[in-house]
Amino acid sequence: MTTRHLPTAPGTALPGGESEATSPPALPLRAAGVLLGCLTALLGLLYFLVAGTLLGPVLLWPYTRRRASALLTAGARRLTALERRRRSVFFGDRFPARPVPDQRVLRYVAARTYTGLVTGVVVALLGFGAVLAGLLVASLVRRAPDLGDLATQVLLGGVLLFLDVQGLVSLTALDAKLARECFGPSESELMRRRIDELATSRAAVLQAVDAERRRIERDLHDGVQQRLVALAMLLGRARRGGRTPEQVRGLVEQAHEEARDVLTELREVAWRVYPAALDNVGLQEALAGVSERCGIPVRTDFALTGPLPAAVETAAYFVVSEAVTNAAKHSAATEIEVSVRRYGPVLVVRVEDDGVGGAKPEGGGLTGLHGRVGALDGRLHVHSPSGGPTTITAELPCA
Repeated sequence: MTTRHLPTAPGTALPGGESEATSPPALPLRAAGVLLGCLTALLGLLYFLVAGTLLGPVLLWPYTRRRASALLTAGARRLTALERRRRSVFFGDRFPARPVPDQRVLRYVAARTYTGLVTGVVVALLGFGAVLAGLLVASLVRRAPDLGDLATQVLLGGVLLFLDVQGLVSLTALDAKLARECFGPSESELMRRRIDELATSRAAVLQAVDAERRRIERDLHDGVQQRLVALAMLLGRARRGGRTPEQVRGLVEQAHEEARDVLTELREVAWRVYPAALDNVGLQEALAGVSERCGIPVRTDFALTGPLPAAVETAAYFVVSEAVTNAAKHSAATEIEVSVRRYGPVLVVRVEDDGVGGAKPEGGGLTGLHGRVGALDGRLHVHSPSGGPTTITAELPCA
């Protein structure tokens, strides 16, 4: 086993690329998006003025209200599609491809028009302030300023600039919030999804616990118990009379070897229940123990500098232990690579072998890992095409 301590570089893509975070666009691009949003708000205002003038009387008549409302919504959808494109291009937003209800479309266009116009006013005030600042600098170049007036102007301009920038930042955040509420899932949908995820993870944890209990019972019954029976039989044969001292000595030696094997197997069962090394020497040494017990060479890239929550350490250990054990038993691999790195608030554990592949995510061991990782709001990815290699990646939040 080789261990390398490498610094974790912020902004580095996660291994495998499964959850690479998209960096926000550059500030000039976002500024252009804000200015374009002011123009699209003018389009929205013009649309409501024209559509309200033409369709207003028709909307008041019950017999034509539905068709007029459909026409109004159709035009609003085009403005909504333009706003969605603006958010994607200039702000890097990614929204799910799903239909948006008519009422939400109209509310979004109305709210977006209002916020865009107010943003335009704030941007105009910011530009006007920049012009005044330029005039002030020009006047300072031409003649010596009055220090009292200069201090007053600088203080007042600084306060107004602060308020203007804060207002612009707040309006930009409001614009993003409106887009999320329109194009993304609603608060009730997010809550429903969260409830479903918690219910699923709870059921998975219960299943994983039951499977773990059955596995421990099977290990004790089929392994340790059978060895203890054999040990008792050897000692019983040694106690019976009619044997030469050499025969008794041989039986005692066999019993001694059997006792050592029982202790080794008991230690293995105890490690599979909970590795005591996590509490004594930490995650790195516990993973070193996994590598030493594996019959295949294991290369470990351990790049952690700070402590981890106990639950995260335990989950990371069992991910590596189960993945390495499966690779040694079923993959016909000749080498295993383990990577344990932290990317901001997420611990990424990656195990890759050069075996034949074909691992099934619904298998008993991997199902238990899914439940263990899901209980921490983490994610487990299994990529194992036929012919290999097999890559198991666990993303565990540390917050």
